[in-house]
Amino acid sequence: MTAQTMLASMRTLLGLGEPNYVQRWYQARNGADYAGNPPWCDEAITWAAAHSADATDYKAVCPKGDRAYTVYHAEDFERLGEWHIGTADQVHQALPGDIIFFDWSGSNDLDAIDHVGICEVNLGGGLIQTIEGNTSDACRRRVRDASVIAGFGRPPYRNGPAPTPPKPGQAPRWPGRYLTQPPIMNGSDVRTWQQRMKDRGWQISVDGAYGPASEAVCRSFQGEKHLAVDGVVGPDTWRAAWTAPVT
Repeated sequence: MTAQTMLASMRTLLGLGEPNYVQRWYQARNGADYAGNPPWCDEAITWAAAHSADATDYKAVCPKGDRAYTVYHAEDFERLGEWHIGTADQVHQALPGDIIFFDWSGSNDLDAIDHVGICEVNLGGGLIQTIEGNTSDACRRRVRDASVIAGFGRPPYRNGPAPTPPKPGQAPRWPGRYLTQPPIMNGSDVRTWQQRMKDRGWQISVDGAYGPASEAVCRSFQGEKHLAVDGVVGPDTWRAAWTAPVT
């Protein structure tokens, strides 16, 4: 699947800081206007497509050629009929390999797009795990929700779409570590769980830090769902956050 080769190419950039070889590569192809340390989120997408193990990825991801300006890139997908608006009822349809565009002001206006990444995993519940260049001055994994997703473009990968995302209500894969404290644990998996609990109606801050307030919500939720009340998000508590009925 070419979506997988594109993702594999993006993963090679994880941890890359700045200035970097992606920026230098883009400048060499597109001229001195791109010299120095310019924003490189879309340059990273272009680089990954050009360096994918499957040569067809470049044309699928960059149908009109190299892109550094996210608005033009989104418009490329719109012209091809491969643009999907980033509303909450649409984000659950995003697939691995889709190109995710963001507007930090929360609109779905193409002209307001600020940033771009690639969908690595659709976590369900309106959450997308992405790989993004130029986020906190590096290439990193992020978990984003529909409130900042302007929309996504679907590259016409040669071998068809990537595997389907989780069905509504299906739990994303348990992250493999128990969320507990002290000390306070931080991370995108904490944020994913917090967002899911908030979506279920619990009063919880989605800040990516599993502190006393998160533990208190966890204990209350475990008691409500007749789970072992230990304040630890293990595999059973994680799964129940998506699969247990909302009361």
